Amino acid sequence: MLSLETKRVIIAVLSFFLLSALLIVGYIEGKKHIPGSKASIIVSEENEKCVECHSQQSNARTAVQQWQESEHAIKGVGCIECHGAEKDDIDAFEHYQSTIATIVSPKDCSRCHKKEFAEFQRSHHAQAGKILGSLDNVLAEIVEGSMEHNNAVAVSGCKQCHGSVVDFIRDDAGDIKKDRNGIPMIDPETWPNTGIGRVNPDGSLGSCAACHNRHYFSVAQAREPDDCGKCHLGPDHPQYEIYRESKHGINFTAHKDEMNLERRPWIVGEDYIAAPTCATCHMSATPNQAVTHDVGERISWTLRPPVSEKVDAKALKAGKDVKKWEERRQDMQDVCFQCHSKQYVQNFYKQYDDVVHLYNDKFGIPSTTLMKKLKSVGLITADVAFDDKIEWTYFYLWHHEGRRARMGASMMGPDYTQWHGMYEVADRFYAEFVPEIKELIAEGRAHGKVSAAQAVQKLLDEILNSSLHKWYLGKMDPAEKKSREEAAAQFKKRYAGD
Repeated sequence: MLSLETKRVIIAVLSFFLLSALLIVGYIEGKKHIPGSKASIIVSEENEKCVECHSQQSNARTAVQQWQESEHAIKGVGCIECHGAEKDDIDAFEHYQSTIATIVSPKDCSRCHKKEFAEFQRSHHAQAGKILGSLDNVLAEIVEGSMEHNNAVAVSGCKQCHGSVVDFIRDDAGDIKKDRNGIPMIDPETWPNTGIGRVNPDGSLGSCAACHNRHYFSVAQAREPDDCGKCHLGPDHPQYEIYRESKHGINFTAHKDEMNLERRPWIVGEDYIAAPTCATCHMSATPNQAVTHDVGERISWTLRPPVSEKVDAKALKAGKDVKKWEERRQDMQDVCFQCHSKQYVQNFYKQYDDVVHLYNDKFGIPSTTLMKKLKSVGLITADVAFDDKIEWTYFYLWHHEGRRARMGASMMGPDYTQWHGMYEVADRFYAEFVPEIKELIAEGRAHGKVSAAQAVQKLLDEILNSSLHKWYLGKMDPAEKKSREEAAAQFKKRYAGD
């Protein structure tokens, strides 16, 4: 028979070994097995040298500290797993007995994240670097900037979001120059940037760090609206500001501590109910859908061009087999249904569609048609962008105000739909665009371009005499005019004492 003291000693020893075993398992698996303890990180022998050296002050110390807080560190994914390269890679260099890549690309990340890589590479985000022929690029490199000043605006502005074609500095023979440490020298006009459509030396597109900031690579941070706000804000694509104005954004701000942003798989309606973020609607899981890194998979309209069309329209015209807009809309509505009724969601989409159709029919199509006519008859130059005043007016109309109106409607931002959107579109159209058309017609006649001026005048008359614009000519329907006058009188009476 064991004494009580002996039993206590045995229990204490067993407890010690059990606790030690749990700690060892926690170290190996990288999971929190003991309440209140921090998950251990795994540093391989190969990575130990990197961590030791780069932990020194002023030698990428913060990168190591960030990595140590990451999920990568817990799972044993270290420096070499991400930064390692093959000797024949164009951006490879030798670094203390290791072959290192100058740029960590999505292709490097695909060693572990194959599904995410494939989805992203087919996405619209991945094509964002192809902006050389866009009007935005003309503004940045020609109108605002200069080739003599290394395209400074485009490099520090556009390419930081859109990305660039990464290239190297070469000698007269065309060979890549290297610095004194043997590191390939990259052209500073093309890197650094974390552009979402960057064309990397290995041919892959984008930068995972555009959303997953190194070296934490935190899913919580990537789910924050601020993460998307780096690029999706400003006068021509203010999705971030619209979101903050919307009920969704207000709820997120008020209940952020209930969002469980660290949780996996982070399913709306299960892991959180407080509010959706950008990631919720465009990427994250629902009870019926998996996570996707193709952010366009749930978008049904394209709100970017002068005239909106369904997101699959251009691809279908080109004979491509793509996901149909109806399917994309169903997938987005599946997200909405986690919080809203079927009628609520369908009525919202009717409101949204109505704004897009109104913009298209009343302003987008007429202004675009008039601009094409002006160029075709020679009243403005067709081959030089932004050399005629009306080109600036038209650009503001669709690229700034028109986008804001459509995007505001798509994301439940009433002020962006109205005052920052359709009001400014109307103001631009009636107070600037139409008068400038008339001026060009008069100038055409004065300079002997009579037939050209008449062609534009005929088109303008057809547009202004249509049911959408005839009010401008004082041709409002009598019944509607009477109704408006009565409503105005009631409004004045209501506020007469103010």
